[in-house]
Formats: sequence, structure tokens, C-alpha cells
Amino acid sequence: MSKHYYAYISRMKNIFRWGLMKNNRQENLSEHSLEVAIVAHALAVIGNTRLNKNYNENYIAVCALFHDTSETITGDMPTPIKYYNPEIKNVYKEIEGIAEEKLLDMLPDDLKEEYRKYYNPDLNSKLLIKAADKISAYIKCIEETETGNKEFIEALASTEKAIHNMNVAEAEIFLKDFIPSFSLPLDSQN
Repeated sequence: MSKHYYAYISRMKNIFRWGLMKNNRQENLSEHSLEVAIVAHALAVIGNTRLNKNYNENYIAVCALFHDTSETITGDMPTPIKYYNPEIKNVYKEIEGIAEEKLLDMLPDDLKEEYRKYYNPDLNSKLLIKAADKISAYIKCIEETETGNKEFIEALASTEKAIHNMNVAEAEIFLKDFIPSFSLPLDSQN
């Protein structure tokens, strides 16, 4: 019997983010997930190296790769709708959980539990992934505003504020040390 998990995951490249806003460059879910994984890995390394934490940075990176795979079933729900009120947010989280279970059911039985752990990270890992997700959104806002897209000005400010409100030391270090480069032209980064 054919299993459809990887075919569904490959559809991430067909799901575009920021659907309610004019984009100078479209961003798909595959790109976003890769960036979140890279940033989450960096946050874990920062935590381990500079803050004496004990994160499993590779596990966190893999969890981040899978953090939005449920959207291959649900589609991308725009943030203003998803977080409009607590009731909608909670119902959407429940829908995401159902979609994740549906995806896991597309795997052979002997692989399900191995993948289940990537959908259910511990609280500390989940916090770093959420911070990385916000940082990825912040990077998108920087890229769009740097190309003159005024549509992202408010999102830039609110996303930066949301990152600070998370009170994640690793995210603050990443913002300070790495975000300024995202506003520089390539030739200035040498």
C-alpha cells in the first residue's frame, strides 16, 4: 500500500505565505521552514555556547523543519485571523493537531513514532522554534521594506516587538549580532 506522507510534505513549496499582503517576492512554506530550522539551530547553538544551556540543536532544527507541515492540509491561515481572539487561536491549534495526526497516519506504522517526536517538542525547544519562526517573519519584513514595500512597515515593527516580548535571550542575541546584516547589500557583507 502506498504511503502519502512525503508527497504531502513536498507540497509545502506550493503554499505561499503572507497571502493578505502585497509581496515583492513570494515566500513559500518550504523556504520558510528551512529558514526557521536554520535560525532555530542557531538559537540553540547560541544558548549552548553563550548561555550554558543544554539544547539538542539538531533535534530542534528537525522539529523546526516540520513545524508547519500541517499547512499542507490546512493551508496557511493569515496571522491576523489566526490570532484574532483566543477562541479562534485555540480552535486553529486543535485543527493543526488533527492535521498533524492525519500526516502521521500517512507513514508506515514502523516510522510513525520516530516522526511523532518532531511534532511534539519539549517546551524549551518549542519556545526556540517559535522565536525562530518570528525571526524568520522579521527577516521577511526587512527584505520587503528594504525593497520599498510599505505594506510591511507595520508588520516589521509589530514582529520585532513580538520577538522582544517573548523574552528569549537567544533571540535577543541573534537580533543584535545577525539581523543588521540583512539590511546590507551583498558587497557590504565581505
